[in-house]
Amino acid sequence: MTRLLPLPGLSLPPIPALILSMLSIQGGAAIAKGLFPALGFAGVTALRVGLSAVILLLIFRPNLLRLTLRQWRAAALYGAALGLMNLSFYASIQYIPLGLAVTLEFLGPLTVALASSKRRNDLIWVALAGLGIFLITPLGGGHPVAPIGLLLAVLAGALWAAYIVIGNRMPRHFSGTQGVSVGMLCAALTVWPLALLLGFLTAQVSTPLLLSGLLVAILSSALPYSLEMVALRQLPRQLFSILMSLEPAVAAVLGWLILREALSASQWLAIGCVIAASVGASWGARRSEAQTAA
Repeated sequence: MTRLLPLPGLSLPPIPALILSMLSIQGGAAIAKGLFPALGFAGVTALRVGLSAVILLLIFRPNLLRLTLRQWRAAALYGAALGLMNLSFYASIQYIPLGLAVTLEFLGPLTVALASSKRRNDLIWVALAGLGIFLITPLGGGHPVAPIGLLLAVLAGALWAAYIVIGNRMPRHFSGTQGVSVGMLCAALTVWPLALLLGFLTAQVSTPLLLSGLLVAILSSALPYSLEMVALRQLPRQLFSILMSLEPAVAAVLGWLILREALSASQWLAIGCVIAASVGASWGARRSEAQTAA
């Protein structure tokens, strides 16, 4: 998922900061799933994205009236990918365990990393990720899971890939943090109508639920982004990417601890396959960059 809001004043060693970042975002997802009985997955998504947009707009104060049509178009694409990614991810964990959803979602950035590669050896990582997908399904020996949940998690991964590609183009249209705040506003404008169509009513939101939604927004966006910025400033990009590849395992462990979501041995193996594929792709990408620079 996305980390979008920096918090000042954080000072931690890089590796603990990155571990805390992963714990924060997956802990936020686990808390969000606990709110589904009261608000539904669409309502939780609407609260998270909406509150994140409000916080970002208050902090960065972009001048919305001075934006050009081209900037609004870029932000709308970025926001649509971001909002729909969150909506499909939360929809997926309504049906399948958190660890499996994050594992399948990770196929999105993995695909982006492999798509630009011309190394034949990277086909190994494609095959390993494919094996992981197979092991997640009942055909691979895993616990029975709802196919709709698997499809929604894969859709979230595809939208994550689109979000990465579109996000890389945002600096052409916006400077600094302006694009992030306007993009999150567009994400909220994308998600809220869909949430209302799916039956979410603002009358359902009590003060405790609103505070819980704010906690999810902070854990899933503000805190992890800040911690990752700490790590990025001190760690080589390759090591950062490799450590981030552990996130599906973190999600699986927190899903078990917080939500009591047990996985079969083959599903744990599937998570290991996708992590290994992600680590291999990150390592190969950095080697290719080094060879190109040389």
